[in-house]
Amino acid sequence: MSEIERMHTGPRMSKIVRHGDLVYLCGQTAGGIDEPGDVTAQTTEMLSRVDHLLIEAGSDRGRILSALIHVADMADFAAMNAVWEAWLPEGAAPARTTVEARLASPALRVEITIVAAV
Repeated sequence: MSEIERMHTGPRMSKIVRHGDLVYLCGQTAGGIDEPGDVTAQTTEMLSRVDHLLIEAGSDRGRILSALIHVADMADFAAMNAVWEAWLPEGAAPARTTVEARLASPALRVEITIVAAV
């Protein structure tokens, strides 16, 4: 049976969980939960955080298998997608779902949860 490795673990969650050849990232947002900013800036910062965590876990953005994206307002969908499409390597589009949801703070515009291969 594969060992489960948890990284940056707190009382409620781990930022990274590795199991076998898979990496699970907890929901990533931009900055602190009360930091203002438009969806473009928040998506850029959020994806930078994803990059750092994936590298730490031994993976990268080209190995993402699935992404679950929450946007606070679907009016931000096109702007978020513009940043996403520029960030994602060509030919590496994962399975993806995007939903509108109320996030942990009214200042947050976008959050992403990632599963990737090692």
